[in-house]
Amino acid sequence: MTRASQTIAFLVALVSVWLALFLGYIPTSTKVQDEIVPVLPFWSIVSFGAYLLVKLGYGVLTFNDVPEAHKELMAQIESAREELRSKGVEVD
Repeated sequence: MTRASQTIAFLVALVSVWLALFLGYIPTSTKVQDEIVPVLPFWSIVSFGAYLLVKLGYGVLTFNDVPEAHKELMAQIESAREELRSKGVEVD
């Protein structure tokens, strides 16, 4: 099972449970049925967005300069320039 099919199966299961709660097939108290279940999709979207923002912020916070990667990238750029010059393209 691929990662995409696992994610789709998980989302289908969540939507099925929410739909069963929303339609009343799973009995809950009236307060939960009327006030919490209808806003669960919006709450999940907001929570997922907050998670992604935290993950992005942590990635920016822990970003490290890698001198070896810089040297490797500069070498690749130089080899690309040499290859283009050999083909008659002006690069500067």
